[in-house]
Amino acid sequence: MKQYAYYPGCSMDSTAVTYKKSFEYIASKIGLVMKEIPDWNCCGSTAAHTKNEKMAYALSARNIAIAEEELPGLDIVTPCASCYSRLKYASYVGKNDEAKRQEIEEVLRRSFKAEAEVLNFLDLFEDPEIQEAIKEKLHRNLEGLNVACYYGCLMSRPREITGETDPENPMKMDEIIELTGAKAIAWDYKTECCGASHQVDAPEHARELIDRIFRNAQANGADVIVTACPLCNMNLDMREAEINKNFGRKYNIPVFQFTELIAIAMGASAADCGIHQHFFPAFDVINEVVKTGAKKAAAEAKAEAKKDPLKDGPIVVGKAGR
Repeated sequence: MKQYAYYPGCSMDSTAVTYKKSFEYIASKIGLVMKEIPDWNCCGSTAAHTKNEKMAYALSARNIAIAEEELPGLDIVTPCASCYSRLKYASYVGKNDEAKRQEIEEVLRRSFKAEAEVLNFLDLFEDPEIQEAIKEKLHRNLEGLNVACYYGCLMSRPREITGETDPENPMKMDEIIELTGAKAIAWDYKTECCGASHQVDAPEHARELIDRIFRNAQANGADVIVTACPLCNMNLDMREAEINKNFGRKYNIPVFQFTELIAIAMGASAADCGIHQHFFPAFDVINEVVKTGAKKAAAEAKAEAKKDPLKDGPIVVGKAGR
């Protein structure tokens, strides 16, 4: 299986611990090798928002440059939508603006070729080899679970940077989730903004964005929402109970990282993938789907055994039968 250079970003050991646990569980089961970029630094997201373009590009470009030097020939994978956006911008500039590429090299005082491809986790899990490996390790069927795949605003946009064919209605996560037997529903807010860091500095406005996301997911029959970003996940999971209280809602839609559902389908326990660490209760809906699936599988196996009593292998003949 192909190896990758791994840029974890600042969240994977803190607010995105369930993302990390579930991803590592999957990787260990399918033999996926991720080589962490040595001495990586912040992607520069904050610098980008302060309009310090040179610093923003240089911070991300440094990580790409180190990967190209220390892990040559490997694509770079990052789990965070913001990290992905910043690394992708730096890569795009390095590939398409020679003057800026040279300027970045001067700031870094090292070579920056911008040759390594930058991928997010959805790009990674879209790989046919990885999908086949996951299918071979599936242990539970999540049939009956209606999932709203939430991409947020950075994973697919802008098109000229991400290369996404349909930035308003991306389908990568939908297709990945359906490997588990769950159904990815059609809904209207899959690429709307969650408010990002404005949940802290402008909560009165940002909370409305979260409410709209939950309201649309509920209206379209979602049992759960899945994300592919540490910040999107934290904003939705952490604020759901508050939204219910302050907006008079009755949302009961647990929020997962998409890797958590895959890990669960592959047989992970709550501790393996971290769902006991969610802010909003996440056990009941998963337990119900797993129990229903187990009963259905048992019934199907029993019916199949009646058709073919030798299905599970040959009858072992003891001494008396010899």
